[in-house]
Amino acid sequence: MAATVMAPESVTWRVHIDRTMWVGGVRSLMLQALHPMAMWGVWQNSNFQEDPFGRLQRTADFVGVATFGSREEIEKLAARVRQIHRSLRILNHDTGRKEPLDQPEFLLWVHCAEVYSYLETARRGGLPLTDKMADQYLDEQREAATHVGLHAEDVPGTVAETEAYFQEMRPRLRVTDEALETVKFLLWPRMPENLRFLAPGKPAWFPFGALCYYTLPKWARDMYGLLPEVPQPAVTAALRSFRMAMNSIPESVHDLAFMKPTREMLERSRQELAAEGYDLSGGLIGLRDPRRWPSGRTLTPA
Repeated sequence: MAATVMAPESVTWRVHIDRTMWVGGVRSLMLQALHPMAMWGVWQNSNFQEDPFGRLQRTADFVGVATFGSREEIEKLAARVRQIHRSLRILNHDTGRKEPLDQPEFLLWVHCAEVYSYLETARRGGLPLTDKMADQYLDEQREAATHVGLHAEDVPGTVAETEAYFQEMRPRLRVTDEALETVKFLLWPRMPENLRFLAPGKPAWFPFGALCYYTLPKWARDMYGLLPEVPQPAVTAALRSFRMAMNSIPESVHDLAFMKPTREMLERSRQELAAEGYDLSGGLIGLRDPRRWPSGRTLTPA
C-alpha cells in the first residue's frame, strides 16, 4: 500500500489529480452557500471576502493532504481543523441564537457539496469514470468525511444516495443576502493587497467564475438567478476545453498554485511513491495510467 492516504489505484486519486478540481472547488462554494447556517458560518468566522484566494488555497491544501499526504500528515491537519471548528459559533439570524459550527448537519452539507462538485465537474469535463467508479469515489470519500468529525456510516456513499440527500435538503436551502454576495464575489472578486498586481488580468476571471456558476445544478442556478441561462452543451464544451488546457500545464508550474507546505508535501509523495516502484516520469498526474504502477497493482476495490 502506498505511503499516501489514497493510493494511485484509488478513484479518489484519479479525480483529485485532475485540474477540473479548480472549477469543482468554486462550484462547491457556490452550492454550499445555499445552506443558510453553513453560509453564515463562513461569513462570520473567516476572512473570505478579504482573501478569497487564500480560502481556495486552504481548501485545496486540505484536499491535497487528504489525498496525497501521509496518514500522519492528514491526522495532524484534521485534528487542527476539528479543534478550530469546535471553538467557533454561528449567529443564527433566524433565531438570534449562537450555535456550534461543528454540527453534523452543517458538516455533512459542506462535505457532500464539495465532493459531489469534484465528481460532477471531473466527469462532465471528460475524465473517464464508469458509474461503478463514481460510486466508489463517494464511498472512498466517507473516510475523508471522518477527518472533519463525521461518522462514515452517516455519509452518502453512492451517486444515488448523494442525489437523494440533495433532494431531501432542498426545502432547507435558500438564497440569503450573504449567499448572494458570495456568489457575486466569486464571479467578480476584489483582489487582496498581495495580489493587486494581478488586477489588470481580472477580466479573465469572469469567464472562469461563470463556468463554475453554469456547472451548478439547474435548481441551484434558478435559486440564484444571477446570470441568464445558456445552452448546457456549450457549458460542457467550455469545461472540457478548460480541462484540456489546464491538464497540459506542467506539474511543476501547476504546483505553484499551492502553499509552500503543500508543495513540499507533494514532493515527498513523489519521492516515497518512486521508492515503492511507481513510475514518476509523468509526475503524480501520470499515475492515473496503470502501466506506471508496480507489477500486481490494480484498481483499489470499494
